[in-house]
Amino acid sequence: MRGLGIRASRIRRALRLLKAGSSAIAGLAALGLFVGALASCSAGGTGARDEGPARTDPVGSTQPTTTPSESAPAASDSPTTVNAVRLVKADPQVSTDIKRDLKPCVANEYPVDVSYGNLTGGASNDVVVNVMTCGDAVGIGTYVYRDEGGKYQNVFQTEEPPVYAEIDRGDLVVTKQVYEKGDSVASPSGEEVLTYRWSGDHFAQESRIHNDYSHAVDGGASPVPTDEG
Repeated sequence: MRGLGIRASRIRRALRLLKAGSSAIAGLAALGLFVGALASCSAGGTGARDEGPARTDPVGSTQPTTTPSESAPAASDSPTTVNAVRLVKADPQVSTDIKRDLKPCVANEYPVDVSYGNLTGGASNDVVVNVMTCGDAVGIGTYVYRDEGGKYQNVFQTEEPPVYAEIDRGDLVVTKQVYEKGDSVASPSGEEVLTYRWSGDHFAQESRIHNDYSHAVDGGASPVPTDEG
């Protein structure tokens, strides 16, 4: 199930990147719905029952979308956000290749997901940063930063793609997709789920779970026996 969560996060990520180029369309869709609502009220209708069958038009584009990777200012009850891109690029422990490839995908949208939560027991929330590719949202690097005396320090990282990390009830859960020969990027054969817990001054691995994904088997036509007699 965690694998599905990772895939859903990537789908939301792709939709958010496309959002930058579709704001005008979303605005028109919202205006159309508003005008339709006014027309219904002026006609004295009693609601959806007077309109006939329920609408099947997609309305997702008119709803605000919020993901852990939003770089916009958070609500007043949310933790203080950080500039994750600047944090990664200034980190001497991050590989040169990832720093070089960390560029905007669309406009000023960088391929990073950021999560905040208490992983290390500090006074401030820790920061989990996932760096991905633009095209297929494959995780190429995961980093955890801890606030130590007002400065964020790298206390965990893995740069073995494809990888993605999440905060789960105070634990750091790292998922690594497993590919076998012939697998496409969108269809790995399985995954490794590693759970880490803060222990003193570092993360210690608590568990490791391997999940195999089920693939549809196309057996093709049954072989026809030959009559050699």
